[in-house]
Amino acid sequence: WMGAHPGNPSLVQAPTGNPLGLDSLIAQNPEDILGRETATQFSGLPFLFKVLDAAKPLSIQVHPGLDQARAGFADEDARGIPRQAPTRNYKDVNHKPELVVALGGDFWALRGFRPFDQISNLLGAHPELRNLAAGFEPTPQGLKRLYESFMTDRPENVEATLRPLIDRWRRENEKTPFPKTDPRFWVLRADRQFSAPGRTDRGLFSIVLLNLVKLNPGEALYLPAGILHAYLEGTAIEIMANSDNVLRGGLTPKHVDVPELLKTVIFEGAPPEVLTSSPVR
Repeated sequence: WMGAHPGNPSLVQAPTGNPLGLDSLIAQNPEDILGRETATQFSGLPFLFKVLDAAKPLSIQVHPGLDQARAGFADEDARGIPRQAPTRNYKDVNHKPELVVALGGDFWALRGFRPFDQISNLLGAHPELRNLAAGFEPTPQGLKRLYESFMTDRPENVEATLRPLIDRWRRENEKTPFPKTDPRFWVLRADRQFSAPGRTDRGLFSIVLLNLVKLNPGEALYLPAGILHAYLEGTAIEIMANSDNVLRGGLTPKHVDVPELLKTVIFEGAPPEVLTSSPVR
């Protein structure tokens, strides 16, 4: 990334010859570098810029809103969790709305829950998921109950639900390979990378429930607070608020905090909105 986040700021070649963190440089001359209005409102660089080149799926995740970030940061400070600890959720007091724009080639992502009717049909179409389908009510509250129940279930129950389904899909894929437009392609890829024998990653269930999106170069997705998402493959740029607050729900070796994630997710089902660019005159 390129920016002035205190956790890992970009380095500037200072007149002394020693590299200086961009956050420190801005702190020395905020109005000269940011302008008076931005320096007064934000007291630092308000944006963080990233270039992504995802060769494998990145974590199922969600970002908090501003009030939640401030409260979470203060709570973890009060509990004595070091700010650089790998088990810390809140690295700063900022929210993290994101805009991701595809560069060369196709960019594949998951964004938000599918429409409720699609989720109902999908659950009912697979015998391994029919126990989940039986109690699913196609409403925000019904989706919340479904997702919370699965994400907090015992590992052995997750294994008993997902492993037979994934093994069947793997056999089907060996006969006729799934295309990238099929969520099963990404489930099988992520399973190879993140599951272990007897320990299927519960984040795989999110791939089934979320909208699969392919962005062409120049197309974009906006990800406000509370929208569950993951980046699967491809090259893109991101612009976001100056924050590193990420709540993860699987498909990662990093810290996963399911209760905090569930507190944050917005349980709405809708098709994803793909943004397209327009010339600025």
